[in-house]
Amino acid sequence: MSAEAGTAVRPKPSLRFSARDLLNTAIFAVIFIVVVYAIGMLGIVSPVVWLAAVPLQVVAGGIVVMLFFTRVRHGGMVALFAAVVALFYLLSGNTPVSTLAIVVLGLVAETLLWLGGYRSKWAAIWAYTLYSLSFFTPLLPLLIDRQAYFASLSWTQMGPDYVKATDALLSTGVIGALGAVIVVAGFLGALLGSALLRKHFVRAGLA
Repeated sequence: MSAEAGTAVRPKPSLRFSARDLLNTAIFAVIFIVVVYAIGMLGIVSPVVWLAAVPLQVVAGGIVVMLFFTRVRHGGMVALFAAVVALFYLLSGNTPVSTLAIVVLGLVAETLLWLGGYRSKWAAIWAYTLYSLSFFTPLLPLLIDRQAYFASLSWTQMGPDYVKATDALLSTGVIGALGAVIVVAGFLGALLGSALLRKHFVRAGLA
């Protein structure tokens, strides 16, 4: 923060990350993953609960990401955050298509923050709103090859009854509605995060 102006210095896009940049990115990526997975574990109960838990994951994830945005002092950190999350999901059984989509969404979020000079609260809100579509990306393979999607290890280990119930639940209309709900939840999560973290936003110069 500038001693004279009393405002935070605007970060510039660069691939030169400091140890602090990398540490902040890693810490918040881990927190995000843990929070999302903890809520997602509710889905073990039933496919309906799994589906209902998704908006909760989006909102809770929004608080974590909005706090991360207040720590961004270096352009490129958001894209790196998305890449770390995407890599973890890939190692956890996510598909390459979904992984690539998460990385792309991270780049989109980074671009929005850059357009806002990394100091716009509304740029941060819209950045997370769009990035929240990363919660929809695991369903992309379902739209491409439904049979192969449910034949994957991550689904077969849930048991045939669970898979059958999920297959029946995820109609085209439900999938479309879920996408819309995710976007709304992403926006609400970003708003909630910015409200809860108001002091952090002011301190970081996000106005």
